[in-house]
Amino acid sequence: MSRPLQHGLSFLPDLRAGHDAAAADYFDLVLRLSVLADEAGLSHVKMTEHYLDPYGGYCPSPLAFCAAVAARTSRVRLMTGCLLPAFHHPVQLAAETAMVDALSHGRLDVGVARAYLPYEFDALGVDLDTSRDRFDATVEAVTRLWSGRPCTEDTAFFTYEGAVSQPPPTQPGGPPLWVAAVMTPQSFVDAGQKGRGLLVTPSISPMTRMSELVASYRNAFVPARPGDRSRVLASLPLHVGPSDEAAHRIADPRLQHYLDVWGAAARAWSTRSSRDYRGYTGMVRAIAATTPASMRSVGGAVVGSAATVVERIGELQDVLDVDGFLWQVDFGAVDPGTARDGVDRFLADVLPHVQDAPSPREGAAS
Repeated sequence: MSRPLQHGLSFLPDLRAGHDAAAADYFDLVLRLSVLADEAGLSHVKMTEHYLDPYGGYCPSPLAFCAAVAARTSRVRLMTGCLLPAFHHPVQLAAETAMVDALSHGRLDVGVARAYLPYEFDALGVDLDTSRDRFDATVEAVTRLWSGRPCTEDTAFFTYEGAVSQPPPTQPGGPPLWVAAVMTPQSFVDAGQKGRGLLVTPSISPMTRMSELVASYRNAFVPARPGDRSRVLASLPLHVGPSDEAAHRIADPRLQHYLDVWGAAARAWSTRSSRDYRGYTGMVRAIAATTPASMRSVGGAVVGSAATVVERIGELQDVLDVDGFLWQVDFGAVDPGTARDGVDRFLADVLPHVQDAPSPREGAAS
């Protein structure tokens, strides 16, 4: 039996310190929106991890954010989207995720990603060419530590003997584990073979190509726990306006800001290459060639009147075969009034028409 599409909120700050909102004001906004999501019965609130740059730099700790949301809510699930295991020790990650799982009474979903911005690796002293091996070793170690049994590891990156992680996770076996995949085909297959959920952000990827990658994940899926099913959530910028024209007028400058900030961060690839990131050197050109209008036209952002957004969500679901959407509503250094207006319209005029739309497969996101 199929499950309805899930809808949640996704946050990725793109603010420039000294030019845009202060960090305290930004967090006031996204915490208010998180409470609204909880009251409206949305599925998730998600926050990412980044460092140093306006692209995500306001939130180096998604777990701290999730703990703040947990204290203000009672139903919505809290998702890291994503933690970057290459920058952390597994004992640290296992203990801190279990702590937030306890604080939220078992509402944490742990999303992880390989990290991909060279300047973050450089600043933290991590070799970019070890990214995939570090990611795999750390995530596997965390899942073993969540078991509560004594764990011993001897890898090129960390070593310990007989470690028993405390506190134990509130959810048996640990929180649901999700992996973000962007453009590397093997990452989609690996996520399926290891029985993990899949997080995608198809902002500049052709939708047909993303559909093929999602299908490769579905086809490769092997349950990690009894009853697990493949599950996919997509994050996309969203703004709902009173009309298409008004929505474009409000959202397009914000989308351009988002592209400018993202493009500036991705320019680190202009002079770098890595065996673990084949094809990423073309990211700068892809972002530079993207405009707000092209994002809207190909489905990389969902912007318009309520009727247009309802139609667009149906089209994207048909193409992408996802179990739900986590809507990025904080893009473009958005002001609180604009963000709240767009979310209010989504909840009142869009959600009633899309929340009962059956997903093609039964998910296991919660």
